[in-house]
Amino acid sequence: MSANDREADLVQAHTCDLRPRLCFVGPMIGRHPGQLTTQGSILSDLFAAAGYPVRSVSSSLNRWIRLFDIVSTLIRHRHTTDVIVLEIYARRSFVVEDIASRIARLCRVPLIMVLHGGSLPAFAVSFPGWTRRTLGRADAHVAPSAFLARVAHDLGLSARIIPNVLELDRLPYRQRLSISPRLLWMRTFYRHYNPGLAIRVLARLRASWPEASLVMAGKDKGLEQQTRLLAASLGVQASVRFPGFLDSANKKQEGERADIFLNTNDIDNMPVALLEPCARGLPVVSTDAGGIRDLLVDGETGLIVPTGDVDAMSDAVMRLVKDPALAARLSANGRSLAERSAWPQVREMWERLFSEVDRRRVHSVRALAHGRAVS
Repeated sequence: MSANDREADLVQAHTCDLRPRLCFVGPMIGRHPGQLTTQGSILSDLFAAAGYPVRSVSSSLNRWIRLFDIVSTLIRHRHTTDVIVLEIYARRSFVVEDIASRIARLCRVPLIMVLHGGSLPAFAVSFPGWTRRTLGRADAHVAPSAFLARVAHDLGLSARIIPNVLELDRLPYRQRLSISPRLLWMRTFYRHYNPGLAIRVLARLRASWPEASLVMAGKDKGLEQQTRLLAASLGVQASVRFPGFLDSANKKQEGERADIFLNTNDIDNMPVALLEPCARGLPVVSTDAGGIRDLLVDGETGLIVPTGDVDAMSDAVMRLVKDPALAARLSANGRSLAERSAWPQVREMWERLFSEVDRRRVHSVRALAHGRAVS
């Protein structure tokens, strides 16, 4: 079969089937128990369930094996992939993302990059040339919020805002009408998430409310023991519980028990870890790190305080406990905010983008086939 015939077959195949063949690329390690699930794996599963031909790569826990898996998959399946969706997290994973984007361009497969992570802006400032070259290989860019869309803009690129997806049927809602200082913190025990701030807030609250309690859930990346020692030094260890990494059932249980969600991050973007408590009806008190103000409206969908400010965060919690009307408003508005990330709405946004990118690809294939036929 000639090259012209193969390209004609590609065009005909797309005319018959409007659903592009997708390949989601990124750290799909959430497929292992006890590991964080990324948006890439969630989206790939949802599109597969919707009837799309989907591959996702890679679920390997080792970064270098993951890189090999990604490269081999992109090369082996280059003729049966219509769109590659590559997750961009920067920092240590940027080597993998750089190489994956090079392979996508060499294979001439349309590439969509999805920007993630509150550390991407600082990374782009530290490595502007590398970041611009790598991101410049994409046919389209997606950001979950205006915060990272501005990062793309500063690099001379444009990014379409498509929010992170939530499976709302797994996030039962309960409006909080009258609340107690039962606090939930759920991130990773890592310096960017400043877990010690939650302990200090609890210690200050217990001066007024001895019944105040805190659950701190998440994977340990070096700071859990230090956080436990801080709780002991402040005399609140009996009021803090550390259940570890939570699966879906335990997340639901802890979310139902709590009344207020604390987000203590020093670096952030548009975290699903904030949208999930909003969906459950938990009023959120958050620092103003990174893109939080692009996600929450202070006094309407959450209370926002300066990063690292113990007094301001404690006062915000006290305000919620003392003002049931405020707690009820944040609880209801938080659910409405989360509903913007429901799968039907997000799917429609992605399908519009797939259609645009794939239309450009088919046009390119037709032009190439016509050019060869003329020659």
